[in-house]
Amino acid sequence: MEIVNIEGRTYEEMMRRFKEFTQRVDNLCKEKGNKEIGQWLDSQDICLILDISKRKLQTLRDSRQIAFTMVGHKVFYKAGDVQKVITKMSEKKEVENE
Repeated sequence: MEIVNIEGRTYEEMMRRFKEFTQRVDNLCKEKGNKEIGQWLDSQDICLILDISKRKLQTLRDSRQIAFTMVGHKVFYKAGDVQKVITKMSEKKEVENE
């Protein structure tokens, strides 16, 4: 482990800038609406909710039946988009049962 020494005033300036940066981020989040991570679901969550396999979920993505966002190599879904898929799947089952 490397230890780095800095002057007290340099440390205070770094902390002031960091606080300013976090305040800007907070303000942007407030302006753009609620962006909590709780609004996003990962692939495992979706498979459990929809009771489908990972392959079926991939097919839904490939056919653009479900919207998604990639962060790095991880796929996330908005809860509202998942609800749309649930509604479509329910409607499809109703038509098939008639």
